[in-house]
Amino acid sequence: MRTLARHRGRTALAGLGLVAALTAAGCGSGDTTPAPNSPDRNRAIADAMNAAVQGGIPGVQVVITGPDGQRTLTAGVGDVTTGAPIADNAQVRIGSNTKTFVSTVLLQLVAEGKLDLDAPIERYLPGVVQGSGNDGNKISVRQLLQHTSGLPDYLASANPAATEPPNPAQVQVLRPETRYRQYDSAELVRTAMTMPPQYAPGARSVYTNTNYQLLGMLIEKITGRSAAAEIDARIIGKLGLHDTYFPADGETVIRGPHPRGYQVIDGKQQDYTDLNPSWGGTAGAMVSTGAELNRFFIALMKGDLVPTALLEQMKQTVPFDRMPGAGYGLGLIREANTCGKEIWGHGGSIPGFETRNGVLADGTAITVTVNQLPTDEATDELVVKVVDTAFCAS
Repeated sequence: MRTLARHRGRTALAGLGLVAALTAAGCGSGDTTPAPNSPDRNRAIADAMNAAVQGGIPGVQVVITGPDGQRTLTAGVGDVTTGAPIADNAQVRIGSNTKTFVSTVLLQLVAEGKLDLDAPIERYLPGVVQGSGNDGNKISVRQLLQHTSGLPDYLASANPAATEPPNPAQVQVLRPETRYRQYDSAELVRTAMTMPPQYAPGARSVYTNTNYQLLGMLIEKITGRSAAAEIDARIIGKLGLHDTYFPADGETVIRGPHPRGYQVIDGKQQDYTDLNPSWGGTAGAMVSTGAELNRFFIALMKGDLVPTALLEQMKQTVPFDRMPGAGYGLGLIREANTCGKEIWGHGGSIPGFETRNGVLADGTAITVTVNQLPTDEATDELVVKVVDTAFCAS
């Protein structure tokens, strides 16, 4: 995800899980880099983390899971009042990483012969995608997964510096009256249907959270159970992800040990740990840990969750509007970092937390978590530098 609305042109819950073009320590062409767990490699990551803290991020955690084991690095604080650090097993809101859990369930349903990726969404959810020029007869399930549907986004700008006023129909998630309100997917989709399409289906890819609310509704229609129940049975239970869950209706607190999450609003830092994430729903409501996110993405990329042929379809990408040079597949993002390493993952942002993550070709997975969304481009680049350094040093 990205900040729950447009932040420098990127929409809330946008997947930012990978890297941007920055030069990271020890990554030049022809460089001889030290062993993965060496002090030099950890020091490079720690230096980047400390720079992010000095630049205004309260706390940073890096979890690296690979063939040589797992290590966790932290910097700054998980609680600005007590000074406590982010715990190794800390649960955090993972925002748009939820989308990859949803897409994985849907590809499993394809494998079971219960879903056709190229069928129009109207076949499964008749009458739901209609209004203001939107037409579910012209939008396939694949286009929803890949953000090529052209549908409008139900989320409004949460950036106080935004120059364009939000559409009155859109959900503005940082308002006090919205923070603890319970939404359901059907309501959010109806909100989107009051707005015209952004472009013709299939014309291009523009990240839109409405797509994944519809996909959550699709899971429920096909299986007769909620998307949360299917994610739990098909992924969380299978992998033994004991600290990963989809919040229940009305649930506003994080269940396990967790850092505080902060949001800067009108120039003031506010504790935004507790909120009702139902407006994120199947586009971004889930909770997990860095270690368990790594386990999920490693299992997915190994083919443990989706048959190989369908995993290859998940990896067929189109240009991604949120990350120049990156590609968006079926709930997966592909990016090459400054060391030339190909990374597959997603990432997510929600008020209070941002996670950026991915898996390398050797099976090493990395999740970087911060407990405050970057407030400007300079701070964002400091977080990107942490991600890039961690991948280069692994």
